[in-house]
Amino acid sequence: MLKYILKRLLNLIPVIFIISILIFATVRSMPGDPVNAYLGMGSKVTPEQKEVIREQLGLNGSMPEQYIRWAGRLVQGDLGESIKYKKPVTALIGDYIWNTFLLNLISLIVAVIVSIPIGIKQATKKYSKFDNFWTVFSLFGISVPTFFFGLVLVFFLSLQLGLLPMNGMRDPIQAAFGYPNIFANIADVASHMIIPVIVLAFGSFSSLSRYVRNAMIDVINQDYIRTARAKGLKEKVVIYRHAFKNALIPLVTLLGAYIPSLFSGAMILETVFLWPGLGWILIEAINSRDLSVTTAVLLFSAVLMLLGNLLSDVLYSVVDPRIKSE
Repeated sequence: MLKYILKRLLNLIPVIFIISILIFATVRSMPGDPVNAYLGMGSKVTPEQKEVIREQLGLNGSMPEQYIRWAGRLVQGDLGESIKYKKPVTALIGDYIWNTFLLNLISLIVAVIVSIPIGIKQATKKYSKFDNFWTVFSLFGISVPTFFFGLVLVFFLSLQLGLLPMNGMRDPIQAAFGYPNIFANIADVASHMIIPVIVLAFGSFSSLSRYVRNAMIDVINQDYIRTARAKGLKEKVVIYRHAFKNALIPLVTLLGAYIPSLFSGAMILETVFLWPGLGWILIEAINSRDLSVTTAVLLFSAVLMLLGNLLSDVLYSVVDPRIKSE
């Protein structure tokens, strides 16, 4: 298994190399001058001073020369410096990545906890009112854009009822004056997370419950399940010990590839809810022509997607002993 993982990781290197070229070229081709963004509005500098700044930012020379310099720093762990935040990109990502990770992790846990039992019950009661209701509900969740659903929740739960905060991660007044204890801090963050978590989990639940239902239906129709029932085993034992165990195989591999897509979905929601995560700083970086941050976040997302696919393959061989990875 270790040999297989190492081989797959080595195969990712040329893929990441090609992706990095595409991302770098696309970001550097964006309209606007990063030097003007670096100097700010109303700054008066000579063309010579602009060239000095351009050289400091690594923007001088042809596109291939710029990429070679950037890639050389990248392999050393240097992602450059943020124009907007005036700090190393590595430190900036380190400050915000955990907020994105927290939001995605809780959303995924909620989606899995809710979708698995509902999907199993749908499979055991196929074409019943219960199954039809959740099928329509899932299709609705798949069809509705996450940002639109988020805005609807904000309108009703925040603006109309005033039950939950609209956006952000913390109450600015409480954060400025300090929290009386750590529990107050946790409660404040949790209240700000409720709507984003509901939106992310809603989209994930809609897909996962459908996968669980279909996987369980396929397994329930197998001969060994009919044999288990013929032996007089209790229905719960048949469903949860025999059927669900085998239905986990496609579900586990799906979750491996699903984690990166959660990050990309959260990036859109973070801008809607002003959640201080990678998605939020990505949009800020694009608007301010912060090329180093934009390139780094996009490359991180691409690498995460590749690692998610690798995780799916590894999990598939782990949960199904019949599969031998050579």
